[in-house]
Amino acid sequence: MSRIGKRPVPVPSGVTATINGQEVAVKGPKGELSFVANDLVLVEMTDDGIRVDPRNQTKAARSMWGMCRTMIANLITGVTSGFERKLEIQGVGYRAQVQGKTLNLALGFSHDVKFDIPEGINIVCPKPTEVVISGIDKQQIGQVAANIREYRPPEPYKGKGIRYADEYIVRKEGKKK
Repeated sequence: MSRIGKRPVPVPSGVTATINGQEVAVKGPKGELSFVANDLVLVEMTDDGIRVDPRNQTKAARSMWGMCRTMIANLITGVTSGFERKLEIQGVGYRAQVQGKTLNLALGFSHDVKFDIPEGINIVCPKPTEVVISGIDKQQIGQVAANIREYRPPEPYKGKGIRYADEYIVRKEGKKK
């Protein structure tokens, strides 16, 4: 039984949620998002929020139950407070800066890497070695952060590269003489 799925998703004041079949649309102060729930779950509006229940007791339906409830909760959190992800850049001469709708990354290559910032995402660099990605769609923020990290993932010997702020890199010992 899903422990997450049992709880209804509360809809705070200032947020309007509409359910049209399997589509859940949420509108709040930061923007508007929608999500189409799987056909194996039933989504309904109640007095205490949005309730998600499995249509039957199959393994697939119960798997979708908690996932759909979490996706709807992420929509509501996104339109009320938004999400952010921090990246740290470590390495001599490695730095980042935002110029208009482009993120310029100096990562030790012979050229600077130019990353076009997608629509709906805000990127700021408070320090040259720190990148903060923010927006209302949690999945899109995670994908943008993963795409930026992919240019120079952290290596295990010196720890150089782009890492998530909360990531721990397992270090290896170098060659012995």
